[in-house]
Amino acid sequence: MGKNGKYVIKAGLLAVLFAYAGFAAAATNLVYCSEGSPEGFNPQFFTTGTTFDASSVPMYNRLVEFELGTTKVGPGLAESWEVSPDGLTYTFTLRKGVKFHSSAKFKPSRDFNADDVLFSYNRMANPAHPFHKTAPGQTFAYFEDMGMNNIVDKLEKIDDRTVRFTLKHPEAPFIANLAMDFSSILSAEYADKMLAAGTPEVIDREPIGTGAFVFGSYQKDAIIRYKAFDQYWKGRPKIDNLIFAITPDASVRYAKLKAGECQVMAYPKPADIAMMKNDPAINLLSQEGLNIGYIALNVEKKPFDNKLVRQALNMAVDKKSILSSVYQGGGRAAVNPIPPTMWSYNKNIKDYAYDVEKAKALLAKAGYPNGLEIDLWYLPVSRPYNPDGKRMAVLVQADWAKIGVKAKLVTYEWGEYKKRSKAGEQQAMMFGWTGDNGDPDNFFDTLLGCNAVNGGGNVARWCNKDFEALTQKAKVAPTQAERSKLYEKAQEIVKEEAPWITIAHSIAYTPVRKNVIGFKMDPTGHFNFNNVDLKK
Repeated sequence: MGKNGKYVIKAGLLAVLFAYAGFAAAATNLVYCSEGSPEGFNPQFFTTGTTFDASSVPMYNRLVEFELGTTKVGPGLAESWEVSPDGLTYTFTLRKGVKFHSSAKFKPSRDFNADDVLFSYNRMANPAHPFHKTAPGQTFAYFEDMGMNNIVDKLEKIDDRTVRFTLKHPEAPFIANLAMDFSSILSAEYADKMLAAGTPEVIDREPIGTGAFVFGSYQKDAIIRYKAFDQYWKGRPKIDNLIFAITPDASVRYAKLKAGECQVMAYPKPADIAMMKNDPAINLLSQEGLNIGYIALNVEKKPFDNKLVRQALNMAVDKKSILSSVYQGGGRAAVNPIPPTMWSYNKNIKDYAYDVEKAKALLAKAGYPNGLEIDLWYLPVSRPYNPDGKRMAVLVQADWAKIGVKAKLVTYEWGEYKKRSKAGEQQAMMFGWTGDNGDPDNFFDTLLGCNAVNGGGNVARWCNKDFEALTQKAKVAPTQAERSKLYEKAQEIVKEEAPWITIAHSIAYTPVRKNVIGFKMDPTGHFNFNNVDLKK
């Protein structure tokens, strides 16, 4: 730190970094200033973009994958697939010649095949599987949030290059679900070897995948190193070494970017956007975010079990002020749980108007005429849907004080924040989401569905029978028009029951240095460097 607390770039730091990493001077090294440490390196366990960017994106593949920069699904480790006329069986033909990574502990003796698909899926689906529990408190969060066991009846190996999923009922988003991070394919051979060695947990800590980059090393809260995979089935990446410089402070990330210490940075501060636009060394990329930032009210805890309290807290939040102060022109007020760019968005729903007197009256009617005291958890890291959790928390705290609600501000390190919320410790909690597959189901079921209470995605812990009936029916409806009508009705229930205070949909910005070639922003919020190069 320099004078006045400002970050001072130390000359030659990058050179030292690469020397320490043992990289050759002639190598092409790309440094990404990321916003936080991953929770781990097995994407099956987690649901956050920070973790996926460090695990599933660089190191793994899925049977089907989103075409970069879109939510359109194309072939991945499966080169093709067929769906039966009744929508119940999906048969995948697997790609030939796909190699797995090697490490000091593992050298693959065969290429990717059907056994790896069965291992990766059955590990999540079968509680008796030897790899179902490898760590205390570990669960397959996304798999559970989406109720995959209620969707898939069985997975069979037809032969080494063919697998077949049989569903319990037709499921409109099924193919899109298989393109998501939690569906990444792990090595069954690696798992067998580590199980025989008595160290099954190693496969989650020291990842082996088929992706563009091979895991090098990790120093928590500091740095992750990867190297290009020479045998990558899509062709070797253009950069030799990929480095995540973990930098939680957005101002420090920007300082590093300006100094050339990183070539790409995550989640700039809205206050810095104007400077970035005018910086001749930087390209500022932007797109409408497929996201939602919200405050979840834990309905399992008093006073949030009372709908009138939840509605009162909604009415007491001045979103206009938050948009101006926190998003600074880079967002719009959120009415529904899905962004307006997504099909099935209900344009007819009206938001709770900012009304202090009406909010006070509702609190009194709910039995709290003298107000109440609650905890408000705020985000410890910048997220695409919320650039400054602390600033937002201070504004909400002041808003709620006007109706007699005293909010104590609480936060934890990001991994701890997620872990505690999954256990249901929170009262009011700031959270958000960037869609993973372009389907409304990925918001409604994953964030507000009953399955997602146990999985940890539903941090409001709200399970509503009427809402659930509509969203489950929408999953099996044969046309998008029918699904859309059901989701529109579901949004009416969410607004009335108010398990969330919907805050904002943000515009996503990514500043990259001008020497970066081939970087694309992704609607799902991922940072993908597989096709990136640097001008020499």
